[in-house]
Amino acid sequence: MNKIRNIVFDFGGVLIDWNPRYLYTRVFEDEQELDYFLEHVCTFAWNEEQDRGRPFAVAIEDLQAEYPAYREQIALYWDRWEEMVPGAHEETAALLRRLHAQGFTIYGLTNWSAETFRRVYGRFDFFGLMRGIVVSGEEKLLKPDAKIYQTLFERFRIQPEESLFIDDNPKNIAAAEALGMRCILHRGAKETAQALEAMGIGL
Repeated sequence: MNKIRNIVFDFGGVLIDWNPRYLYTRVFEDEQELDYFLEHVCTFAWNEEQDRGRPFAVAIEDLQAEYPAYREQIALYWDRWEEMVPGAHEETAALLRRLHAQGFTIYGLTNWSAETFRRVYGRFDFFGLMRGIVVSGEEKLLKPDAKIYQTLFERFRIQPEESLFIDDNPKNIAAAEALGMRCILHRGAKETAQALEAMGIGL
């Protein structure tokens, strides 16, 4: 088995706490209407198209035309987007820092809008510890498409067999494993630390 040299982190749900509910609980007084809005209007699938590269201006305008009764609330998805990101998952960020201090080369591979990633990048110092980051919105590719992993390998000249991927989505993990990466399905910092220890990576 090749030695692990590179550790690749997903962002949302792993390093960064992102959830539209943080914003919209301040917007909707009725919880049932909040649920309806996030399940039928500003849905995960709708947001994922911004992660794939669709401009927010286009996405907002199209959705407002489809749901005119929610025109103002839809606009807030962009105007007050920062309120969806209250902070980092600090325990996972601490793992990243310890891994970097041990000499592992750290990378990021994320499904994230290029536009909103620019708005969050300066908030977290751990981005500065990464040798490289691949953002889906910039590449017009989404995990678990094999092409986005290949982009990471080729751009930074890393070998998948020497790389460990940490992500909270089982489909993304399965795709990475199929390409030869070793993986940890992230369920929390404690569990990920235990998995690292089991691989012989002491923290």
